[in-house]
Formats: sequence, structure tokens, C-alpha cells
Amino acid sequence: MTNGILSKHIGMIAVGSGLLAVSVYLSMINVTLAHLESVSGHAPFDMRPFGYSPADAATILDTLGVDGREYYLRHQIPRDTLYPALLALTLTATICWFGQRMPNSTLVRHGVALSVGSAVFDYIENLSIMAMIWRWPDVSAPLVYAASTATIIKSVITTLAVLLVFLIGFIWSRWPKAGLRQ
Repeated sequence: MTNGILSKHIGMIAVGSGLLAVSVYLSMINVTLAHLESVSGHAPFDMRPFGYSPADAATILDTLGVDGREYYLRHQIPRDTLYPALLALTLTATICWFGQRMPNSTLVRHGVALSVGSAVFDYIENLSIMAMIWRWPDVSAPLVYAASTATIIKSVITTLAVLLVFLIGFIWSRWPKAGLRQ
């Protein structure tokens, strides 16, 4: 496959997965997470980038009630199972697409690692939330701290990955098409 065809495919993957990721994200923000917040009166676990305490978790789980917890499992978690993979694919494809002009770039390798890492910690967060819901009302503090830590790490890593996309895109826009070696 020539570089031009490869570039076109990577670009199509970046755009296509990006559109799907935005669709799932908007569905979560405007439907499932909005519903969970309206039911409980509190921001859901997914929307707490600075984490939460065992007391916060107990309040959220209690105020959600049986139906709200079931809704979290049946509606929010399935969407949030698609989203991390779509976001990681979007970020990785975009980084690789822009990174073609920067062969052997450390920024590109770090960007890909952060993109994948954000998905991994999002899945850890989701599994932890599911465990808290299933164990309610017997949720242990270590489980809450693990879930909260996954949420915080996911938030930091995702932010760094997105910032690297912008940085690599900026460098890409200034890099000669022939590509200079780093």
C-alpha cells in the first residue's frame, strides 16, 4: 500500500471513528448521564473527573434507587463500553495520520500510548462502577477508592492524549511535506 493510500485510510478511520465517538458521547451526555443526574440529583461517577469519596458514592448509589442503578447498568454502561474504544481509535488514528510527517516521533508514540491508556482506565472505571452497583449497599471503601482513582487517571490521561493530538496537529501543519527526520 502506498503512503498516499495509507494516509487516506488512516484519515478515513480518524474521521469515521470520530463521528461515531461524538454520537455516542452526545447520547451519553444528553440522554443517559442527564437522566442519571436528574434521578439522583448528583453528577454520575463518569462525570466526576476529580474523583469521589465513599460517602459521595453511597449518596449517589442510594439516591439513584433500584431503578436508577438498573438504568446505569442497562443504558449508561453499554454506551460507555463503546465510547472508550471509539475515542482511543479516533485519537490514535488522528495521531498516526498527522504523525506520518514525523517518522519515529516520540510524541506520536506517547500519544498512541496515552490514547490506549485512556480507554483502559475508562474500562476499569466502568467495571468498578458495575461492581459498586452490584454490591450495593455493601460497597467497600477500597472498591470506591479504586473506582475513583480510575476515574481520575482516565480524566488526566484523556486530557493529555487530546492535548497531544493538538500539539502533533500543530507540528504537522508546520512540517514540510517531504518529512524531516527527527
